[in-house]
Amino acid sequence: MSEAISIGQDGPERARSSLECCIAGGGVAVFPADGLYGLACDPLNSEAIARIHRIKGRDDGKPSAVLYFSPLAMRELVESLGERTRAAAAALLPGPVTLVVDNPERRYPLACREDRERLGVRLIAGPLAGAMCPLFQTSANRSGEPAPARFADVPSQIIAAVDLAIDGGALAGLPSTVIDLTAFEGDGEWTVLREGGMSRGDLAARLGNL
Repeated sequence: MSEAISIGQDGPERARSSLECCIAGGGVAVFPADGLYGLACDPLNSEAIARIHRIKGRDDGKPSAVLYFSPLAMRELVESLGERTRAAAAALLPGPVTLVVDNPERRYPLACREDRERLGVRLIAGPLAGAMCPLFQTSANRSGEPAPARFADVPSQIIAAVDLAIDGGALAGLPSTVIDLTAFEGDGEWTVLREGGMSRGDLAARLGNL
């Protein structure tokens, strides 16, 4: 049976510490991101990642982002980026975006899947901010079903299958905007791969002078 925590009732500190313990122990968690509820585990744990795919009902073969709650936790990764790309990350994060960046060191290969020289990364704020565990994350829905924006809408079979379920209330309801920054270092070009929580206009305003 999964441990259930409500941020509203139990507080963010307990939610953060429980999430860190769950991930460090090889577990799988349901957690509130900024827009939708997600499934998460240690991005280096192949067994936990395979378990997430079983919970969702299918491994679709797509890469997954690695999500952070703390700038300090992602410092080493950010320092491996080029100067211009680091500036773009600073302008956009934390926020409702996934940045696809060059990954020449092939970090987190289980999240990258076949293209290990490109990695999606996120940094979000909110009540779990400060947790030091990076997450392999995907939406908390069965394959082919809508991604939930309310804890009550996370399928009961998913809640029953995880080790920790964190109720963070109602979320924004939008996925992250996915931006490809792999060409940004050279010529300043960026491409939106998926529309979401940050508009193109906001992106242009933040990236235009870099």
